[in-house]
Amino acid sequence: QVQLVESGGGLVQAGGSLRLSCAASGRTFNIYTMGWFRQAPGKEREFVAAIIWSGGNPYYADSVKGRFTISRDNAKNTVYLQMNSLNPEDTAVYYCAAAPFGASGKYDYWGQGTQVTVSS
Repeated sequence: QVQLVESGGGLVQAGGSLRLSCAASGRTFNIYTMGWFRQAPGKEREFVAAIIWSGGNPYYADSVKGRFTISRDNAKNTVYLQMNSLNPEDTAVYYCAAAPFGASGKYDYWGQGTQVTVSS
């Protein structure tokens, strides 16, 4: 099992920045990919960004490319999402997720979510 705890959400004005953190614990050696997803009110959950836990290029949804940066600190078992140039459309609950080896990229573990609200 892998446990994920997000932090760093909050209220920010349009154009501002926030950094989300996701601390992983448990069987972290079994993590292949870490990702961030978000769900806005009345909408389905959508992919935001992901990174291979052992290294490699990250990948992003088109809607956040150039504004958001995902990074990891393996020593701290933590993945980050730096969000810049935020706009009200970025308002959502942001979830951290982990896909273990052998799961064909399926995200089996999820955090509880952290609220991000961007005011206009």
